[in-house]
Amino acid sequence: MRLSKRLQAVADTITAGNRVADVGCDHAYISIYLIRNDIAPSVIAMDVNKGPLLRASENINYYGYGSRIETRLSDGLHQLKPGEADTILIAGMGGALTVRILKEGLNAVRKCSELVLQPQSEIFLVRRFIHKIGFSIKSEQMVKEDGKYYFIMRAEPGTQNYEREIHYQFGKLLLEQKEPLMLEYLMRECRILNDVLVELKAVPTKKTEARLKEVNKSLAYIREALAYFE
Repeated sequence: MRLSKRLQAVADTITAGNRVADVGCDHAYISIYLIRNDIAPSVIAMDVNKGPLLRASENINYYGYGSRIETRLSDGLHQLKPGEADTILIAGMGGALTVRILKEGLNAVRKCSELVLQPQSEIFLVRRFIHKIGFSIKSEQMVKEDGKYYFIMRAEPGTQNYEREIHYQFGKLLLEQKEPLMLEYLMRECRILNDVLVELKAVPTKKTEARLKEVNKSLAYIREALAYFE
């Protein structure tokens, strides 16, 4: 089984030997990959929808991993007992949804030793919440696939806080490492927001005035982050 570039990066982030809870497993591709490559001794593949979970079960049985991958119908972490998994994996969901899943499953989260997260949006919300619940971000990476940028982070229990807002916005480790994809991402976002500025200034209203402030604030964060690459 060949994973997409995004899913491969996610799978490679998981610590070998850990029992994994794959939240929102979809077709269970990562779950199967982890077992097939002896990365995880066992996986609990969870999804809120019956359709994807049925397809996941079919794929798991096709590869003969039914004894090592358990499927569970679950809204987030509701059906995961504390201590059942060492790694909690949440990939491919929006940032706000990722935070909700972690918040509602806090008992299980606090008994795990690793979070591997790949939020699709509002990544700053996830970084903030990780710190709020007593986890420390140990690594971050970016991948680009089909023109889209993806952020993957790994966290462990521990106290950590960022002093600068741009570290929550864009990732302290990515900026300090001068990640080339981050520079590319920042430049793209800068171009997009500058185009938005031109459009907003062309038709000034009370509504666009508020949006102008938001865009200028975002551009200020980007300029601050770009200073890492000078």
